[in-house]
Amino acid sequence: MHTAQPQVESFQVEDDRTGLSVEALKRAFLDNLYYVQGKFPQLATKNDYYMALAYTVRDRILQRWINTAATYTAHASRTVAYLSAEFLMGPQLGNNLINLGIEDTARQAMDELGLHLDDLLNQEEEPGLGNGGLGRLAACYQDSMATLELPAIGYGIRYEFGIFRQAIRDGWQVEHSDKWLRPGNPWELKRPEWAVPVKLGGHTETYADAEGNYRVRWIPSRVIEGVPYDTPILGYKTNTCNTLRLWSAQAPEQFDFDAFNSGDYVGAVQHKLSSENISKVLYPNDNLHQGKQLRLAQQIFFVSCSLQDMIRILKGQGLTIDQFHEKFTVQLNDTHPAVSVAELMRLLMDDHGLDWDRAWSITQKTFAYTNHTLMPEALERWPVSLFGAMLPRHLEIIYELNHRFLEELTERFPEITADKIRRLSLIEEDGGRSVRMANLACLGSFAINGVAALHTELLKKDVLRDFYELYPEKFNNKTNGITPRRFIALSNPRQTELVNHTIGDDWIRHLEQIKQLEPYANDAGFRDQWHAIKRANKRDLATYIMAKGGIVIDPDSMFDIQVKRIHEYKRQHLTALHIISLYQRLKANPGLDIPPRTILFGGKAAPGYWMAKLIIKLITSIADVVNNDPAVNDRLKVVFLENFNVKLAQHVYPAADLSEQVSMAGKEASGTGNMKFALNGALTIGTLDGANVEIREEVGAENFFLFGLTAPEVYALKASGYSPFEYYQNNPELRGILDRIAAGDFSNGDRELFKPLVENLLYSDPYLLLADYDAYIQCQNEVSDAFRDRTHWTRMSILNAARSGKFSSDRSIGQYADEVWKTRPVKIDINSTEVASESGLALSSLQ
Repeated sequence: MHTAQPQVESFQVEDDRTGLSVEALKRAFLDNLYYVQGKFPQLATKNDYYMALAYTVRDRILQRWINTAATYTAHASRTVAYLSAEFLMGPQLGNNLINLGIEDTARQAMDELGLHLDDLLNQEEEPGLGNGGLGRLAACYQDSMATLELPAIGYGIRYEFGIFRQAIRDGWQVEHSDKWLRPGNPWELKRPEWAVPVKLGGHTETYADAEGNYRVRWIPSRVIEGVPYDTPILGYKTNTCNTLRLWSAQAPEQFDFDAFNSGDYVGAVQHKLSSENISKVLYPNDNLHQGKQLRLAQQIFFVSCSLQDMIRILKGQGLTIDQFHEKFTVQLNDTHPAVSVAELMRLLMDDHGLDWDRAWSITQKTFAYTNHTLMPEALERWPVSLFGAMLPRHLEIIYELNHRFLEELTERFPEITADKIRRLSLIEEDGGRSVRMANLACLGSFAINGVAALHTELLKKDVLRDFYELYPEKFNNKTNGITPRRFIALSNPRQTELVNHTIGDDWIRHLEQIKQLEPYANDAGFRDQWHAIKRANKRDLATYIMAKGGIVIDPDSMFDIQVKRIHEYKRQHLTALHIISLYQRLKANPGLDIPPRTILFGGKAAPGYWMAKLIIKLITSIADVVNNDPAVNDRLKVVFLENFNVKLAQHVYPAADLSEQVSMAGKEASGTGNMKFALNGALTIGTLDGANVEIREEVGAENFFLFGLTAPEVYALKASGYSPFEYYQNNPELRGILDRIAAGDFSNGDRELFKPLVENLLYSDPYLLLADYDAYIQCQNEVSDAFRDRTHWTRMSILNAARSGKFSSDRSIGQYADEVWKTRPVKIDINSTEVASESGLALSSLQ
């Protein structure tokens, strides 16, 4: 007789390191709090809780990271190496939750443990590893490469202090060190076993190798060690997890016992300190010779480390040095890494024995160059004396490259002029000899691209015209883009929820699908929801501003926002003149019918850029007058947002009504803030500059507030002899505004404070503020008229977002992959048993 067996329900307990359920996350969180942070709840701080959750999320990412590296290694996948001096990644926790698809699950897990996810998100320190658009673009591209499942490694510098932390004191920018590493960085893994030496200074000597070939040996005066720190970059709802590898500088010998024992206690650590300075701070002030030295040292440091690392990976995967360009395509993000052209030549010839012709063939097939500027002064040049003292071998290689290049030019084009040869030369002879890094990048790359359609055309016609005429096949355009994961899904959850409810959530991966929102612009109910979301976002920002600065702003006023790096060509001071115009009109006519405005600025000035700092002081001084005048401060407010960064940007973009993109036409390469604003439903007031041109084409001219001279008109006006003083004389309102600034009305009677700025505008005005002033004011009047009609404004807001699908970084990266890099997606299976140890490959070859 058989005894009946009890029915036991079958269940499986998820692994605490990989499980994605609420219960698995809770167990892992408590485990990390206890065993990693060494705390129990009664003693834990908010930072302990953040760290515990971050490690919990990182565990889930590591599973994907290791499988990704193992797959790339097993298949020797063609890989994009993205070299950038900046990676402005932003906080990682929220973005990783979004990309893992577990944000709601994590929120529930924290709720059940008596914690709030938003509190932990706010706890995270932001890595200040970038200054603005360049670094943020690099971060968006890392996200998109992983999302598109493209094998890639980002290479840069692990700045200990990064960009400075900005404070505003008495209206002036003050810089403080950005101690982002102090609370701990749970996302990175140190890889000391992959450290590499970097040579500096010294001299070279020639010799013959065993086969009698001419060779050069570099005898450095100093060697720095580069230690890599790896951060996983997870794609959105894929198993692909790429690597951001950042290099930290240290001395090979960190302590001199002989010096210490002889009583020279400072000398005992001198080499350590001088070595670590290389990765200490992002962009040291280069107004001084020492600052220039340090910036050049930073560039060769991360470039050499990265190329040596690629060679390690190449050899570890069983490939030969002749296959370097087949394994890697190296994207140069602006001119900062351009010295890599000479460094790869050095490594191939001096360290790996290749002859000149073979080394140059590999080099030219390896690099692609993205130009990010139309300002000739921003195309880096290094004095030959400085360059040769620090990099003697590289200067020899550049001289030889230049000799062969110019010789080839005269042979191919006997009619070429001496002036054109002078412009194409890698060495500038005027005003002291210097190495032209943009020319080196153009010569050493197989592809050269601008970052907006207008920018690329202007490169061809002006800044890089000579190289375009020589190598037209190299030039292409890749309009910048932004990741919708961070700048909508994470930063604007209300809008995300509405869009998901309306058209589904596939647009987060395929942003072009957001165009499906267009018909809803005519739906009154949808418009009401859209408007309510915008107002709620504005209320959140108003609450933040009140808490941080004690300024009360009206969420029903127009939020007119300009946040970007402070620079004269970006023309924040044009907006400042508009504020004074509004202020004067309201004072003269208290009953004037204009909608209330809150005008917000944010951005940092380079520490050595005095005029940019003076512009900040002008803005804050105007704010002091306007905000403290009871006759107008219920209708006009001015706020300067201190220490603008990615974390703050995630609050700002969703709250904007109006996006200020007012640079002089022909100066902004692209811009990406303009895209972030548009995707969040802000309307743009702007010139035909950078990506503004394409945004206007996409959203429709009727949904864009256009003003100002075009790039051809700018060139024509300057060529004809621009006289800003005539505009001042012929425009009474403009004259009154500048006279008030000069008279000290916004500086407590100090007539000297803003004198340099006013005189610059009156007698030089290199960025044509006065020429564009009247058109800007008239356009701002149109903005005020449009804002009065809520239905019309909301409809335009919806259409701006719905028609911004082109501006996804996924589209940009897809074009790079297909047209420049020739790379293909590689699928990652996290359930595969194929790991590095089973593939017969050494772990040291993992990329």
